[in-house]
Amino acid sequence: MKNKTSIQGTWASRWIFILAATGSAVGLGNIWKFPYITGENGGGAFVLVYLICIALVGLPIMMAEVFIGRRARKNPINALEDLAEESGQSKKWGIIGLMGMLAGIFIFSFYSVVAGWVLHYIKAMASGELANVSSEQAGALFNELLADPVTLLGWHTLFTIMVLAVVIAGVNKGLERATRIMMPALFFLLIALLGYAISTPGFSQGWDFMFHFDVSELSWDAVLVALGHSFFTLSLGMGTIMAYGSYMPKKASIGSTVLMVGALDTLVALVAGLAIFPIIFSNGMNPGAGPGLMFISLPVAFGQMAFGQFFGVLFFVLVGVAAWTSAISLLEPSVAFLVERFKLKRSTASIGLAILVWLLGIACLGSFNFMSDVTFFGKNTFDALDYLTTNIMLPLGGILIAIFAGWFVKDQFVKDEVQTSNIIHTCWKISVCVISPIAVSIVLLLNL
Repeated sequence: MKNKTSIQGTWASRWIFILAATGSAVGLGNIWKFPYITGENGGGAFVLVYLICIALVGLPIMMAEVFIGRRARKNPINALEDLAEESGQSKKWGIIGLMGMLAGIFIFSFYSVVAGWVLHYIKAMASGELANVSSEQAGALFNELLADPVTLLGWHTLFTIMVLAVVIAGVNKGLERATRIMMPALFFLLIALLGYAISTPGFSQGWDFMFHFDVSELSWDAVLVALGHSFFTLSLGMGTIMAYGSYMPKKASIGSTVLMVGALDTLVALVAGLAIFPIIFSNGMNPGAGPGLMFISLPVAFGQMAFGQFFGVLFFVLVGVAAWTSAISLLEPSVAFLVERFKLKRSTASIGLAILVWLLGIACLGSFNFMSDVTFFGKNTFDALDYLTTNIMLPLGGILIAIFAGWFVKDQFVKDEVQTSNIIHTCWKISVCVISPIAVSIVLLLNL
């Protein structure tokens, strides 16, 4: 199994894998959620706790996913089945991969709807529709968008086609080429917005909001928030990293590569906060506006500032690129599975899955209008899929991957792939065998 090569192709270099995995990890949560929870939970003290959680929980599970994928050179289901069989275990461990891929499909279905909102706001900001609007007017425009299924369907369809266009082209001509363009573009846009934020009068206030070091604001709830986000931010538990790992060059160091992905993911989240909150504070707005900040507060803020329209467009393009890179990774594991297990053409598998996601997305966008009365356990379709994936499927998948890699895979296989010192290997072993399963189990139970 050591010398296998994925039939999908191989990343041209270690850095392409790093950029692709970072693109998967960087999404809407990094650009809004992480900066906000940082400011609300002790600033620098929270960042320190978050980094400890990343080191103890997130990165060890990520290393496990990467080495499983690279050793088998197959999609998540086949990779888990093959490695289990090679380790003398039941092939039923492949169910973890199936659950992860289903989670990815479900997440894509509602993620595409939100990405559609972002695309709409790129257009609205560029056309001047949001110039000089009040908070009440911005809120009304957002509510009008949610109530319009035809407009939502158009943007949802466009975003699905954007993702399909990349995935259908394959690893090298599709994913890799998109990564080479979109990730540098994302970094450039982020730096441009940061430069703009530095020039605003609210920059020092935004800096203090995120980086004040106040241990007294750290509660057990804050620690649990850091723990939960450290797991979810790295795209763990859905097979994405396992699939990307199967395309990773053999000579690339898994340990240092995973560390780089974690560092870039965190850096993007921190810089995003420094780009967003100074603009909010400069306009005397509430940084704790929740989801409404992106679609109500920020458009108002940009509309009232010098060059605000230009930088407002840049901001929503940045968010759109982040959503695009994340969504590509959600579809890839399932496409790889259909190609490898059922010998389908990549184009057939990609189009079929895109249609499935598109149909599920219609149910999700309908949650805000024509299907608002349809509920599952008191939640509309959008919220139900969000809850099912985020609170149940992903953490459960993460727990099972950690247990499988730590307790059931032959230790020599791990050493062959990871190739690290005995001390680091022992630390990794302790984490995936004990720390990670317990920590993620706590998050799972509390979320339920």
